[in-house]
Amino acid sequence: MYRRGSRKENEFLIEMVDPITGKKRRHKRLVEKNGHCNILHLYSSSQNFRFLTDIFTTLVDIKWRYNLTIFTLVYLIGWILFGVFWWLIALQNGDLVPEHINDEEWKPCVSNVYSFKTAFLFSVETQTTIGYGYRSITDECWMGIVVVVLQSVFSCVIDAVMIGCVFAKIAKPKRRAQTLVFSKNAVIAQRDGKLVLMMQLADMRRSNLFEAHIRAKFVKHRRTEEGEHIPLYQYDLNVGYEYGVDRILLVWPLVIEHVIDSSSPLYEMSPDEIKHADFEILVILEGIVASTGMTTQKRTSYLPDEILWGHRFHDHLIEIQETSYCVNYTHLHTTVPHRTPLCSAKKLYESLEKLKKRKHEQRNEINQNQAQKGNTSSHDSNPMTDASEIIENENEADLKTTTSNDSNPTTEANCIKEINTDGNVELDINPENELLE
Repeated sequence: MYRRGSRKENEFLIEMVDPITGKKRRHKRLVEKNGHCNILHLYSSSQNFRFLTDIFTTLVDIKWRYNLTIFTLVYLIGWILFGVFWWLIALQNGDLVPEHINDEEWKPCVSNVYSFKTAFLFSVETQTTIGYGYRSITDECWMGIVVVVLQSVFSCVIDAVMIGCVFAKIAKPKRRAQTLVFSKNAVIAQRDGKLVLMMQLADMRRSNLFEAHIRAKFVKHRRTEEGEHIPLYQYDLNVGYEYGVDRILLVWPLVIEHVIDSSSPLYEMSPDEIKHADFEILVILEGIVASTGMTTQKRTSYLPDEILWGHRFHDHLIEIQETSYCVNYTHLHTTVPHRTPLCSAKKLYESLEKLKKRKHEQRNEINQNQAQKGNTSSHDSNPMTDASEIIENENEADLKTTTSNDSNPTTEANCIKEINTDGNVELDINPENELLE
């Protein structure tokens, strides 16, 4: 138990908006860092019998203490039940009569069974095939032979089910997921001019997974056009399944990328909006365990406060040595600040497109003016200098216009500074911003 308001308690909570009151409520996260799903299933009494139709899966899924308790009770009930049968057979045959107990000429159904206690001991010896040699069945009654056969079959069935359940629980593929590690935080930074959401993943075992592939889900409440409220709606986060990038070779730590484009749920979210949003990103890794051939799954999740804007993962996770490559897992969760625009991907791409289009138009206009001046006027001034001045003035005017029309001018001003005369985009990034600390 954690104290109310402690950090450990809050790590598993997420704020969600009440569809009726509009107020924020605190909930436990859907998927914990260890992959456990915080979903409580409520069934009616009639629905509980559905689990008995697949009794083996039910026995494998329940906890060890319940599993062992069930098998212990089944063995005890079987020993007692067949002990009663042996006691009834001895009673029906007259083996419990005091005069017949010490009579050497009397032939009982089961030798040395003269009470319920001795009948129970014979039941245990028969079912466990101990065979101490003191108590044994004779050929005096057919009923005793039938009970021996039935108890032997019952013993084989119980042993087979128990051994199968124990083996299935020990070899459960989810145990393999303990050595699959996701980074504690997700990061957002620029890669190749695009804003990218990144998570790092590593497999600490030498035996690799076959057919490993990754998926990501963005879970958030959604309201339809008809007013229907969907509390936990799943949006797909593209991690490269269109080009097969989602199928990975997990031999060394990899960075999983989600490009924030127009199809991404994060497309219109700025750093401040992500920080105060109510969503959860689920990441699922699936693969085939090489040693058992079973499919394993590793799950984790990221809350908004676990997404670091303007960070990237440490570069020195993999070190190249003379004869091999060394992976230092101590840096798996390490992130470093990275120059990243402090605006949404939508505003970034729109600003880039707008400024590049204006620069292209300006260049065409300058080229037309220079062509009209002729060769004589070209010696009086430097056309590149004039072009630079015109472009800078136009860029400043354009940014001022964009800033004055935006409800949040600081975000847009921090997004793009200018496009220089070489056509490169310069980003105005404040490294002292709290999001980059």
